[in-house]
Amino acid sequence: MTEEKTEAKSLLDIVKELVPKDAGLTKVEFEGPDVAIYVKNVSAIYGNENVIRNVSTTIKKKLIVRSDASSLMDPEETKKKIMEIAPPEAGVSEEGIRFIPEFNEVLIEAMKPGLVIGKGGSTLIRIVTATGWVPKVLRIPPMNSDVIKGVRQLLIKESDFRKKFLTNIGKKINQPIMKSEWVKATALGGFREVGRSSLLIETNHSKMLIDCGVSPEPAIKGLDAVTGNENKAFPYLDSANLTINDLDAVILTHAHMDHIGFVPYLFKFGYEGPVYCTPPTRDLAALLLYDYVKLVQRSAGTPLYEEKDIKKMLTHIVTRDYGEVTNVTDEIKLTYHNAGHILGSSLVHLHIGEGLYNIVHSGDMKYGFTRLLDQADTKYPRIDALFIESTYGGSRDITANRQDAEIELMNLIKGVVQNGGKVLIPVFAVGRAQELMLVMESYAANNPNYKLDVPVYLDGMILEASAIHTAYPEYLKAGLQHRILSNNSPFESEIFEVAKGERSEIVSKGPSVILASGGMLNGGTALEYFKALAEDERNAIVFVGYNSVNSLGRKIQNGFKEIALPGEDGKMVPINVRMQVRTIEGFSGHSDRRQLMNFAQMLRPGPKKVLTMHGEEQKCEDLARSMGMKFHVEARAPMDLDSIRFR
Repeated sequence: MTEEKTEAKSLLDIVKELVPKDAGLTKVEFEGPDVAIYVKNVSAIYGNENVIRNVSTTIKKKLIVRSDASSLMDPEETKKKIMEIAPPEAGVSEEGIRFIPEFNEVLIEAMKPGLVIGKGGSTLIRIVTATGWVPKVLRIPPMNSDVIKGVRQLLIKESDFRKKFLTNIGKKINQPIMKSEWVKATALGGFREVGRSSLLIETNHSKMLIDCGVSPEPAIKGLDAVTGNENKAFPYLDSANLTINDLDAVILTHAHMDHIGFVPYLFKFGYEGPVYCTPPTRDLAALLLYDYVKLVQRSAGTPLYEEKDIKKMLTHIVTRDYGEVTNVTDEIKLTYHNAGHILGSSLVHLHIGEGLYNIVHSGDMKYGFTRLLDQADTKYPRIDALFIESTYGGSRDITANRQDAEIELMNLIKGVVQNGGKVLIPVFAVGRAQELMLVMESYAANNPNYKLDVPVYLDGMILEASAIHTAYPEYLKAGLQHRILSNNSPFESEIFEVAKGERSEIVSKGPSVILASGGMLNGGTALEYFKALAEDERNAIVFVGYNSVNSLGRKIQNGFKEIALPGEDGKMVPINVRMQVRTIEGFSGHSDRRQLMNFAQMLRPGPKKVLTMHGEEQKCEDLARSMGMKFHVEARAPMDLDSIRFR
């Protein structure tokens, strides 16, 4: 008998001992990092709330209970039964009830999922005991989202593949534990720089990537950047002596292109393993990756990958919520914690071996006030090594007080529009756009001095990204969550107008505020507005987030008064920058120097070693030096291609 079958049999034996005899256990199988059991009588399980807890605690894995196929009610009868049980105010329709026989699940889309779940899951238990089908409740976002619809349809369509994929991954994860003797990390991108973030974590028996991104400027040229001189676009995967299917997993911290943009390329060239992320990160990644392909194609370039590669990636994603402990290999456990950067962003905690080593990787994080999200978590079981971002890690990177920043922004808007001008705010569609929307909505609603009598246009992916935010209110701040659940979403405020038709119409009209995607002006709709508005001194452009060293946004911030940009015929056209150029600090989703130091000080327990990343060279070095001196720990700023052996 193989080790694989021995492990499966031992789990089956354990479960048999713990599951009530009258449950009629028929099958135990791996389902990714989880274990699924199939029973003929689900009432025997759900009638005793301690059964699932006891089994999960004993086998140290999440337990999924499913009905045996012989116990399932006819789908049409099941639909009727669900409509009887679900309260009418939950917003469930028969069209929103779909079946996945591969998992013996029924998907129920609801406007108010909490009413379908019921107190303590009581309504779900009624559904499963009455029909046999295990209900999985999905929120219908109050704002329409084509991305969410597309992702859900794709996963339903690929259920048969997903079943086989998860079973195979589960078998691989649940091999007998191999004891490792060493742990090593190799910087493949994003060290002493911003962009193409990627870190390889290795032991004797495991290999995984934390993030796999692209640098925005050269990557927008697509495959031309691979063969050209812009070799700083992509992680150094080829230098790590790593074949693509040596990887056990890819772990994503959040959905920004400098962290996710190279992952579909892995699938294009044969990667077949899992990608771990939070549910919002999956949907936001779909939005940004599809947009990247379209953007490169519109620029007459050849994208790094095609839509089919993105779809392949999506079918290999395993989602985890904050706080769920998950085996990603037989010896490494992953836990996500809130990073406070964007929706679904995570700090990664890796527990390696039986107490061998613990790593915390910050991804991008915010340890400070935002209107959108709670600040980054600081409590972990153990931290031997901390990888921490340094975007604003320099000694002078102290941003303005947030309240002062908001007043400065609103005063600027007020002054420009009173003078007959337009305010262009280039933003990242995910995160900064929603933060700025919350600020404007709040001031317009609560402060008569800042009443916005001009339209606030939303252009680019902002509307779709905002819709995805409304699908995951549980990841947002409590007050904002309450507003969305009460059908009072600030993202649907009447002050916002979706840009429709030709942008020239908005440019030709009177004063306005324009939130446009393309935060660094390297592409996106913001660049088109900049071309049209730059030469009118009544207008203003306001930067509210990070601009990388070589970005067009950084050049304009630095005072360039003439910019050459391609015109409609592709020829370079000089643009004279006469509009006001303002930078207002305080809105960034990154922590400033003071917040980074406070975060490290508040970590419990404190780290034994600190490694800085995701920042310009001087900032990484400065932050490492300061943390080492203040916290009396070993601290350094690795370079790309550096390897650090921890044990």
